[in-house]
Amino acid sequence: MLKHRGFPSRLPGTDYQFTIRRANKQGATKIIRRERYKDRNAADRRADAGFLAALWDHFGEEPFERGNLDAGRLSWLIGREVVWAEEPADPCSYDQLLRVDRARAEAAFPEVFAEPETFQWDDLDDEDWD
Repeated sequence: MLKHRGFPSRLPGTDYQFTIRRANKQGATKIIRRERYKDRNAADRRADAGFLAALWDHFGEEPFERGNLDAGRLSWLIGREVVWAEEPADPCSYDQLLRVDRARAEAAFPEVFAEPETFQWDDLDDEDWD
């Protein structure tokens, strides 16, 4: 499992996890498309925006390997702002390539692109998980 060095491990000041420490012995957790209903609380929406901002800051529009990115957090964005970069997709693979669909991401989370300084990752501890 690829570990994305420099990628924030969580949303600052919260317990919303962005990465995992180690691979699951039974295999990668399946990425499923989760429905985002309009009545989701503000903290959940902020976590989605923060994760998307981290993805955009770290990878831009380039394809990236799933690696140690949290399946639960990816599941809130998959099929919309984050898409499979190769077919056939394997939602249970740490090696699966994904990419950010900028047009859809900007439409859903304009604040991530209009105010990128809102999410400052430089001051976070970059813990080296082995």
